[in-house]
Amino acid sequence: MSSRSATPSARSAASRLENNRALQLAARTGFAVNGLLHLLIGGIALSVAFGSGGEADQSGALSGLASTPGGTFLLWVVTVGLWALGLFQVLETVLVHGTDKDAWADRAKEGGKAVAYLAIGFSAFSVARGGGSGGSGQTQSLTAKLLATPGGVLLVVLLGLGVLAVGVYFVVKGARKKFLNDISVPAGKTGRSITVLGRVGYIAKGIAVAVVGVLFCIAGFTSDPSEATGLDGALKSLTDLPFGVVLLVLVALGLIAYGVYCFARARYARL
Repeated sequence: MSSRSATPSARSAASRLENNRALQLAARTGFAVNGLLHLLIGGIALSVAFGSGGEADQSGALSGLASTPGGTFLLWVVTVGLWALGLFQVLETVLVHGTDKDAWADRAKEGGKAVAYLAIGFSAFSVARGGGSGGSGQTQSLTAKLLATPGGVLLVVLLGLGVLAVGVYFVVKGARKKFLNDISVPAGKTGRSITVLGRVGYIAKGIAVAVVGVLFCIAGFTSDPSEATGLDGALKSLTDLPFGVVLLVLVALGLIAYGVYCFARARYARL
């Protein structure tokens, strides 16, 4: 079979799999568990703002789940849901048509989502099996390895700029309410509430991710891997700013709003 005929065939197979009801249900579960993780991250960030400890990132959220009654079962649900959502995003990547700049940008966007969901799913899988979930230490280790390679400073700075761009994308998506393209918004008060939650949530998440990107850039410019602390360090670094505790509280509440929005997306997502 020629490559020219294989592409439509692959898209046809991807389309059939994407329309599979079991996969769609699992993907919706993925949105819900992603919401649960953001609720936990936001809650940990709030506790940090008020003087308690904890890791305000996926690692802390997964560890928190593991310590609850029935936590192992929940972690397996998180794993399956996020892997299904990752697979769904892979199919979305395959189904993008065209070869122009916009098409490749869409492929990169959908592919990036797939990698993110699959990676968090693997972290949940590791914790469910009794292993670790990474965290800021793993981020610093990766940064140190990158800095030790030829051109490592440039690589880390480019990585930081890429993460910063993702953060800006989230802020813009929230501010312009572009997330409404992803869901079938119900009428009335419910729809208005979902819109507010999504707007606040996307902007807050974008701010948090953007700070992660800035810290990567600082790590690159200073050749200091300890500056790259991941989401946990990014949120905690907000307290060093003027009115930083207030800012951290607002971002934490925004992450909780994003988590609630994800539950709504599990119900109303356009799949």
